Amino acid sequence: MTALERRSVSSLALLYSFRMLGLFMVLPLLSLYAGDMPGATPSLIGLALGAYGLTQAALQLPLGWLSDQVGRKPVIIGGLLVFALGSVLAATADSLWGIVIGRAVQGAGAIAATVMALVADLTSTEQRTKAMAIVGMSIGLSFAVALVLGPVIAAVGGLASVFWVTALLAGGGIAIVALLVPTPDAGAVMHSDVGARPKLFGRALRDPALLRLNFGVFSLHFILMACFLVVPGALEQLAGVDRAHHWQVYLPVLVLSVVGMLPLMRIAERGGRPREMFLCGIALLALAIPMLGLASSAIVLYLALWLFFVGFNYLEATLPSQVSKSVFAGGKGTALGIYSTCQFLGTFAGGAGGGWLVQHFGQLSLVGLCLGLALAWWLLMLGAALTPVPVPDPEHAPGTR
Repeated sequence: MTALERRSVSSLALLYSFRMLGLFMVLPLLSLYAGDMPGATPSLIGLALGAYGLTQAALQLPLGWLSDQVGRKPVIIGGLLVFALGSVLAATADSLWGIVIGRAVQGAGAIAATVMALVADLTSTEQRTKAMAIVGMSIGLSFAVALVLGPVIAAVGGLASVFWVTALLAGGGIAIVALLVPTPDAGAVMHSDVGARPKLFGRALRDPALLRLNFGVFSLHFILMACFLVVPGALEQLAGVDRAHHWQVYLPVLVLSVVGMLPLMRIAERGGRPREMFLCGIALLALAIPMLGLASSAIVLYLALWLFFVGFNYLEATLPSQVSKSVFAGGKGTALGIYSTCQFLGTFAGGAGGGWLVQHFGQLSLVGLCLGLALAWWLLMLGAALTPVPVPDPEHAPGTR
């Protein structure tokens, strides 16, 4: 990378980390602290947990299109201002509905697609995949830091303090955009692999490989949100860990999950078995789900958490590259846009739908649905692994016009 590319990628990765840190910090907290508020129900807590996913999914592509028209930086700064506003609304809320509204407004600052487009604007074609991978790694790091930092901040100032810190992080993100991120040349804004062209939507939505991956990321984030409806309460009630000290569980589990990922990555990359390791990651998720929901001791709960995060972190890191490798020529931007939309829809469905299931049918129903999604995904990917020859696209077959 050139010096300008290194500066661009590092500053955008930091920006993305700040924003995602603010979103992730509330995940291990909402089901506990919101449960103390008047009128709290599992459905409403789940809605508060997943509300940002719905507005993210709805506005990701429109704001990406807007950034093509008015420029990336104005859209990113505007999105961060909206995100800060949502954080303030949630911090000052005196009811759970206020937090739901604040979370929905947070998600309306949907700048993920625009940030990735700016990464593409500021990097060469040869360095673009590496640059996006670095930004993706920053998301994983912010997730790990958030699970530890969120409980620490909440122990000092309650749930409201976490939202105030999130608003400050949004302000820091605006400073990064204004002071550190370079402005791309006007001619660099459009790329063949950036943005979502309407003519490619139909093809991307019919592609079997992309459909499997979109279903996978929807399921993965549904299960993640469902996990945080169950795990914080289990840590407090089953393991006897006070909510102020939950970070003492998350920190070693996340560190050890990285250790657990290494053999999967090594076998996938050096052993030439990426499909098998991908299936193994889904299998770890499927194994952890009933253990988390039905754990009868702290040891089983801790083991289940470790298995869950080994599988989740490996799949989360692998899925975007799978999309990039599976997509047809010229359709990367469209495919990744649809992929991101499915991811955020999974976040919303896992929170809102998961909370509704718990309230009306009990925790076992949520465990069963999550396990069903994981097994369905595993079977879909197994079927793909057993199909060695893809069906050719008649529009792009040799000799056709």
